[in-house]
Amino acid sequence: QAAQTSMSSKILGNFESEFFARLAVDAVKSVETTGSDGKLRYPLSAIHILKAHGQSAMASQLLAGGFALSAARAAQGMPTEVEGKDGESIKICLLDMNLQRHRMGQGITLQVTDPKEVERIKKREMDITKEKIAMILATGAKVVLTTKGMDDICLKYFIEAGALCARRCNRDDLQRLAKATGGSLITTLADLEGDESIDADTQLGTCRAVQEIRVGDGEMLQFLDCNMGTSKGGASTIVLRGANEYMLDEMDRALHDALCVVKRMMESKSLVAGGGAVEVALSNYLQDYARSTTSTREQLALEEFAQALLVIPKTLAVNAAKDATELTAKLRAAHAAEGSNHNMGLDLIEGVVRDNLKAGVVEPAISKIKSLRFATEAAITILRIDDRITILEQQPGY
Repeated sequence: QAAQTSMSSKILGNFESEFFARLAVDAVKSVETTGSDGKLRYPLSAIHILKAHGQSAMASQLLAGGFALSAARAAQGMPTEVEGKDGESIKICLLDMNLQRHRMGQGITLQVTDPKEVERIKKREMDITKEKIAMILATGAKVVLTTKGMDDICLKYFIEAGALCARRCNRDDLQRLAKATGGSLITTLADLEGDESIDADTQLGTCRAVQEIRVGDGEMLQFLDCNMGTSKGGASTIVLRGANEYMLDEMDRALHDALCVVKRMMESKSLVAGGGAVEVALSNYLQDYARSTTSTREQLALEEFAQALLVIPKTLAVNAAKDATELTAKLRAAHAAEGSNHNMGLDLIEGVVRDNLKAGVVEPAISKIKSLRFATEAAITILRIDDRITILEQQPGY
């Protein structure tokens, strides 16, 4: 219900809100972890949103426990699916470096007197590349992804080894995949001793299987059960489908807001009624408190704070093209009545007052608390400013 409330004013709020609200809840639950303090945490960074053109928005899906990467095989001779034997996990090598034929750096000059030496130099350049690839394959990696390029020589060696490779992948996506699979993004093969090596236990990620599937107009790589074999990983992917880029961007924004709301709700395990219910209830309480307990100038401050809280329901009514003054007055009267329900809020479609908790219009309590706290601190900071220095423009002749 909280996710539906957050999407009610966005492009997904008309017909698809229930579908995407369930999608957001399932996605957040799929990345549940336990923090060092023993409390449950739901890291949104582990949820990857992939946008693909084509089909309707209702064709969007959640890959729970998996990761989808917008990339394709680097060569047609590579397998479309890699899976571990007897249920074992496969290793993934994530690189941020070129896998191309080794070339000497600029500014290096070689004087060759024997033509045979030229062939030896070329052969050695190819051998250096072959040794790097052999080192990667020796770790047991069956999937190799890089943010840079791969030339035909490298692809030939990977095809012969039956490995699946992808090149020119997005660096941010690989970093997220590394976190999900329990590996790391390797920027160089050099170690502290001046040699080249790869630590398979700490630098390689693991998952159950990797397969290439076609989505819309392109291909993507799907990593299944990313948290398999490691306690550090875990990720999920939401594949959004839509007619065009504008639609997908709006869906992404609406879904991200819903994910944040669900995360706050599940971590705090508390909610409040929306539609101005909290602000009006707090405003009435502060006004009664000011009249009954204080007789100094503090009473004025409390009453002004109470009046400022009414800006929220008034703004909601104005945005809905309703009579803000009348609706706010009715809402205050409903909260002030004897035996009143503090969950009474605004129904901005019908323009009436209703019980928003029963209607399902709810918000995370922690978000409401933080917004009130930050607004109060900002006002206090501004009021503490007692002097202002204005720098005038430089006058001619000075």
